Amino acid sequence: MMRSCTAALRTLRVLRCRLEGAFPAARHPVLARRWFSTEKVIPKDQALPNPSWSKDLRLLFDQFMKKCEDGSWERLPSYKNSKLVKEQLSQAQLFTRGYEDGLGFEYVMFYNDDEKRTVCLFQGGPYLQGVPGFLHGGAIATMIDATVGVCAAIPGGIVMTANLNINFKRPIPLCSVVVINSQLDKIEGRKLFLSCDVRSGVDEKILYSEATSLFIKLDPEKSLT
Repeated sequence: MMRSCTAALRTLRVLRCRLEGAFPAARHPVLARRWFSTEKVIPKDQALPNPSWSKDLRLLFDQFMKKCEDGSWERLPSYKNSKLVKEQLSQAQLFTRGYEDGLGFEYVMFYNDDEKRTVCLFQGGPYLQGVPGFLHGGAIATMIDATVGVCAAIPGGIVMTANLNINFKRPIPLCSVVVINSQLDKIEGRKLFLSCDVRSGVDEKILYSEATSLFIKLDPEKSLT
């Protein structure tokens, strides 16, 4: 798995050199935006396999794609940018999709509507290191929040985190694959209560973290400011 991280870093260096050599404007953010302004941008679904995915992540992906065949599970697409942002925030992008392939957050989510469950298959890249050799606690907290957030948003609409409690049981090795299981436990008015656990990929025998969360359903007619 560490080989995939090394390969990802090497690929990033090569791409950066090629980009700066072929397009001098890429060194300057304003000029870069002008350079590419006439090109039509086609959104890329980030929740699909790429060369940085490990064998374990690909194996889990294939297993869940088979579960999707009977309609019980659904793969959720993921994009860097949202069409819902205002024009002045056009440069904004999803926090977990801000890294090059293999360097940061690599993940795909699946949802089961009958069970009100969301499962996230996650591989943390070398840029998410905390203690040497292990994933930063804030990185796994981010993915837990993202997973339970999706689990809450599908039935609840526009929601925001009100509370997130995480018990870290064991450190997660960098570049390893984990399975984040999220469950909607109950709904009380505008409040959605969820639980979550993080386990080792493929076998799910090692429990890394447990969490509970509270999300609040927002009124889309009211401003957040």
